[in-house]
Amino acid sequence: VMSMCSRIQCVSPGLATERMFPCLAHRPWQVLCRRVYLQQRATLSQRPSKIATPCFSKSITQLRAVLKKREYGIKYTQNNFITAVRAMNEFCLKPSDLEQLRKIRRRSPHDDTEAFTVFLRSDVEAKALDVWGSQEALARERNLRKDVEREYQENIFRNQKLLKEYKDFWGNTKPRSRKRATFLQGPGKVVMVAICINGLNFFFKLLAWVYTGSASMFSEAIHSLADTCNQALLVIGISQSVRNPDAVHPYGFSNMRYIASLISGVGIFMMGAGLSWYHGIMGLLHPQPIESLLWAYCILAGSLVSEGATLLVAINEIKKSAREQGLSFYEYVMQSRDPSTNVVLLEDAAAVLGVVLAAGCMGLTSLTGNPYYDSLGSLGVGTLLGTVSAFLIYTNTEALLGRSIQAEHVQKLTEFLENDPAVRAIHDVKATDMGLSKVRFKAEVDFDGRVVTRSYLEKQDIEQILNDIQQVKTPEELENFMLKHGENIIDTLGAEVDRLEKELKQRNPEVRHVDLEIL
Repeated sequence: VMSMCSRIQCVSPGLATERMFPCLAHRPWQVLCRRVYLQQRATLSQRPSKIATPCFSKSITQLRAVLKKREYGIKYTQNNFITAVRAMNEFCLKPSDLEQLRKIRRRSPHDDTEAFTVFLRSDVEAKALDVWGSQEALARERNLRKDVEREYQENIFRNQKLLKEYKDFWGNTKPRSRKRATFLQGPGKVVMVAICINGLNFFFKLLAWVYTGSASMFSEAIHSLADTCNQALLVIGISQSVRNPDAVHPYGFSNMRYIASLISGVGIFMMGAGLSWYHGIMGLLHPQPIESLLWAYCILAGSLVSEGATLLVAINEIKKSAREQGLSFYEYVMQSRDPSTNVVLLEDAAAVLGVVLAAGCMGLTSLTGNPYYDSLGSLGVGTLLGTVSAFLIYTNTEALLGRSIQAEHVQKLTEFLENDPAVRAIHDVKATDMGLSKVRFKAEVDFDGRVVTRSYLEKQDIEQILNDIQQVKTPEELENFMLKHGENIIDTLGAEVDRLEKELKQRNPEVRHVDLEIL
């Protein structure tokens, strides 16, 4: 019975399986159990590989990033350089305090010097603490000096007066002689001749208007007065434009000529055109008889001669300047290359046309006895002045907004840089006319690192570098080797930038400021 029961127990699982899974009835239990075991083992063997692989790759990444990842803190910036001027100003030191510090010769950013001396910022900070004793004492000294500087700014007018007395005591300085020479030649000479002639014309025209009561003569008198006042503004603009650059205006004052010409154009419109239109309209609304015009004709004839002479002086000056810059007369005037001479040219041209117009309208009035012709002449002179003022305002505004130089000239500067072996490409080129034939050039330069590196290696001992390479055994030694030569290569790149800027200025004297940005 027991054997029968055991047999039933052993067979019953197979029979149950056969009834539930008929497809497995012909396969032995050993094969089925082994397959299930292998599947479970394969599943378990795959799980650790998915977990271990990221850990292994992460360790490799960390190993590779040892020389790339570095934390730069405040201590690292203490190796920065500082000039003697900044050391004395920011840390309240004296020149004698800097004599005992370590001196480092670096490439100078200025054109007139090749190298200059700098100090380590950490040495300067330590010396400042040694001199003043503590950070609190240094801060008190800084605040005290700021108070002294503030007091100096408050008394700036008194200091300027003292400076003027100092200059008068030592005689004429270089800027003064430069200003005086400015008015003896070129645009300054043209403006001075024009201001003298227009002043005399205004005086005589004013007498003629008082004697005759002519509206056209009144417009001509106002025209000469406006020209005189505007040319006085040009004199101020020319004298200010030759001033040397200072800390507040690092690029100089050359735009003062455009500013004075712009104000002159506004003055012509308000004083000249406005009063002429007003007087002409009042003459049309309330006409009055005109006295003898003989003296008016004589004064207009003299004014025509004088204004014509000034006009010829301005034309000759513009022709000369246009020839020097390779431009035509029309291009030079339209581009407002010399705003002061342009103002004199247009004002005198308008004056000559105004005299002819006024004389013609006065002649019609004397022949017909109708005063309306004289009033129309006043309106015509006002319209002429309005046209001149609109042109001056437009051209000088364009110049003040920062006008680019000619495309041919820009192409010439770009080709010079691109033909240099150290330059691969030039991008974002900007060449701006700063006035007085001064150009500011800016470009982003893609340098060839191989040429720069060769330029550095040509100045080195190759055998010594090879020996240094053979001695490199550890990552730290490799890092020190690369840092040493990497800094020197960067200095060589800066020297290449200075060389290109210097050669660009020498080949193109009109280029005064060059900004080459490393791409």
